[in-house]
Amino acid sequence: MINSYKDLIVWQKAMDLVIAIYNITEKFPSSETYNLTSQMRRSAVSIPSNIAEGRRRCGKNEFRHFLFIAYSSGAELETQIEIIRRLQFSVDLDFKIVDDLLNEVMRLLNKIINTL
Repeated sequence: MINSYKDLIVWQKAMDLVIAIYNITEKFPSSETYNLTSQMRRSAVSIPSNIAEGRRRCGKNEFRHFLFIAYSSGAELETQIEIIRRLQFSVDLDFKIVDDLLNEVMRLLNKIINTL
């Protein structure tokens, strides 16, 4: 039985994604601190935050609404990762963990949204 948003696998995986994003953005050049680093971190943090907020709200419709917001933040993050891939400084960065986690989170969010 799920008693808390912390029991949700999607929330747990989204938290892992936040850590992975923080780890990879640490390797970005300092010139990106207030640009893509900041934006990617905010997008990543938004995912588990909205899952948690929606779960604490009353009713399936509100929960679903916040899951859509989390899903949208995931789409933002996907785009930002693609931008980083296209920039020169990303050549030595390994995105496998980030890609795997983001794909799993997006898949889980989609499944929960469709179930609700």
